[in-house]
Amino acid sequence: MIFTRRRAPGSAFLATAGIVALLAGCAVREPRAPAAPAITAAEGRALVARRLPVNLADRNGWATDIYAALAAMQIAPSAENICAVVAITEQESGFRVDPPVPNLAAIAWKEIERQREAAGIPKLALHAALALPSSDGKSYRERLDAAKTELQLSDIFDDFIGQVPLAKTFLADRNPVRTGGPMQVSVAFAQRYVVEKPYPYAMPGSIRREVFTRRGGMYFGIAHLLDYPASYDGYLHRFADFNAGRYASRNAAFQKVVAEISGVPLEFDGDLLRYDKGRVSGEAGSTELAVRVLALRLDMGPAEIRRDLELGKLREFEESRLYSRVFALADKQGGRPAPRAVVPQIELQSAKITRKLTTDWFARRVANRYRACLLRGTPRPPRVANP
Repeated sequence: MIFTRRRAPGSAFLATAGIVALLAGCAVREPRAPAAPAITAAEGRALVARRLPVNLADRNGWATDIYAALAAMQIAPSAENICAVVAITEQESGFRVDPPVPNLAAIAWKEIERQREAAGIPKLALHAALALPSSDGKSYRERLDAAKTELQLSDIFDDFIGQVPLAKTFLADRNPVRTGGPMQVSVAFAQRYVVEKPYPYAMPGSIRREVFTRRGGMYFGIAHLLDYPASYDGYLHRFADFNAGRYASRNAAFQKVVAEISGVPLEFDGDLLRYDKGRVSGEAGSTELAVRVLALRLDMGPAEIRRDLELGKLREFEESRLYSRVFALADKQGGRPAPRAVVPQIELQSAKITRKLTTDWFARRVANRYRACLLRGTPRPPRVANP
């Protein structure tokens, strides 16, 4: 959607939200069951279909694309995994491939004006460029005013960047529509992911265009949600990570214990390093500075601390000296193991948001949908007539 997915610098147009915690009795837990026996594709699609919303149109098509993505990534089609996917999709789009966005044109124009001012481009010059005819004969202004979905808006910006020289300066060759499709997955994530794993479908267009299809949107959304190893004991923190970034919940727990043992207040946002326009800054951020306060107790210098913090987007951070030593101090100070995952404290900011929304809000909503999905697919015992 046209949300910034978090407050991190460099994010633009698009995103949503997450959670801090649920009561233990409401926790969403990931199973630790042994591998299930192999099933046929038809059986896998049937498992998915059982968990889909009751009145969903083209249930077979949705079931096919979801199961195909799980199979391609070798992710078990368990009820829990399927319902995690269903819950995110319901929350993000209501199972619409390219959902209409209310007031999209107004939001787009506001963002254009913001970027124009940041780039120092005269208003008259930009508006003259937008009055030029686009590839379909209509002016860019006309197409912007008529845009109802993110795919339409993305296509307009791609056309504008490709055809108008001023657009390359204005937008720096970057389409400001950052997420899309039924799971509202990041286009940048999809572009990175295909470098790691080949995309299983033939593509007539770009990865960006594929994100806006059902099969591509579900494939990359499922990859972002499930295709990474995490030590979480439930899906709740994966729901938060979907919004805040992979391992954000683990990193927020690290920030929390650093704040507790150093005495330095921190925001638990999951960012272990400082970012400037979406890139890691060479300057130390608040978390790094707080960790340096513990340098003597950790027996680590600034360079060693920085080296390990740079693993913050990877599973390997949990194997680093910094991670193990910080949690050893926290466990000793607290007299019991400190939580290894907490939901990040992130407040969403966007022209589209009219009330306070947080990562807590997003994950709580998704967790509720997840539980409803599990109940929806669970067979009910037969009713016994009264004698």
